[in-house]
Amino acid sequence: MSHHSRLSTFVLDCNVDDLAPHVEFWSKALGKGIVSADQDGDGKYAELKTERDEPILLLQRVSHPSRIHLDIEADDVDAEAARLEKLGAKRIEKVHTWWVMEAPSGHRFCVVRQQRTPFGPHLNAWND
Repeated sequence: MSHHSRLSTFVLDCNVDDLAPHVEFWSKALGKGIVSADQDGDGKYAELKTERDEPILLLQRVSHPSRIHLDIEADDVDAEAARLEKLGAKRIEKVHTWWVMEAPSGHRFCVVRQQRTPFGPHLNAWND
């Protein structure tokens, strides 16, 4: 059996009370329009406009220090998490449908469900 994955999203984790002015800053700084200033209606997520062959740019209001992390999208989240564990990553926490992971370097990242269809030009195929 095999599964597929690719780099999906750069997430700007923002330890702020109000995400809106930071969405505006990053939109102007990167020259990217705003797709959604409040993706879920709770003020926690915002998305900037990217092309289909670019990673998604997401801003997330968080309680930990501000940083950037990346998401890897997969058509089989658990198989991708297991593959990454074999490379030395650790599963930290299951959140809804995705895994928060930690690389051997200490960097946190997420393995998420497929975010765009079709998967796109930069797809990796892995044999389990």
